[in-house]
Amino acid sequence: MKRPDPEKVAAIIRDVAATEIVPRFRSLSKADIREKGPGDLVTVADEAAERALTARLPDLLPGSLVVGEEACAADPAVLSRIDAGDDPVWIIDPVDGTSNFANGRPVFGVLLALSVGGRTVGGWIYDPMGDRMVIAEIGQGAWMAGEKLRALPGGPVPSLRGSLSTKFFPTEEKKRIEALRPHFASTYRLFCAAHEYLNLLTGKGQFALYNRTMPWDHAAGALAYAEAGGHVAKWDRKPYNPGDVTGGILLAADQPTWAAIHGLVFPG
Repeated sequence: MKRPDPEKVAAIIRDVAATEIVPRFRSLSKADIREKGPGDLVTVADEAAERALTARLPDLLPGSLVVGEEACAADPAVLSRIDAGDDPVWIIDPVDGTSNFANGRPVFGVLLALSVGGRTVGGWIYDPMGDRMVIAEIGQGAWMAGEKLRALPGGPVPSLRGSLSTKFFPTEEKKRIEALRPHFASTYRLFCAAHEYLNLLTGKGQFALYNRTMPWDHAAGALAYAEAGGHVAKWDRKPYNPGDVTGGILLAADQPTWAAIHGLVFPG
């Protein structure tokens, strides 16, 4: 399969963000925001950006399909397209960090991945407010502004800083993992996977832990971090694939660091 020019994909993302997302930031009315589920917001910007990307991306790759977060919210069966065959699939999170966006906090982004045969082959992470674009291609590395990105080196747990995202853990498990924060040098919660992956890729973080692994949240970032030299695996140590939404994912600077964190969080 001939892959699309990654810069053309990036240009579409930038254009859609400039047209559908940024003008709505801090300009939403109450009617522009609703709940898809308890605590799970969607805005008119999410919906408009996904429509625009869904309309434009297949032109770059004839025969390709689209799996968008909002399309899956309306019809969960859309998710099965990722593993349904060998057709290339665009995986879209039009506004990652919707709660931040809806509340006027500039910690949001666009996540886009390209999957073929259930395997991520391309990823894009865009921060509209900072105009930061990460482009990753399988086997080609992860890049930003012409610079090849490298995962920050790891080390013993007390020296590490990173993201412990406990939002989607059951209550008791959440309490247990929250209590582990003092074991690390520092932890943060950005409520935006796009920015958490940007931290991993720009030397601000060395690990990230997630319980929920929806493909629009992780396909692009997991590929980019692996291409930057990081170690990415599900909690059961199996490789991460975008069509598998069971179990959690742990990302760390290298395999020994990954194993040390895993041993702390999941002892025994």
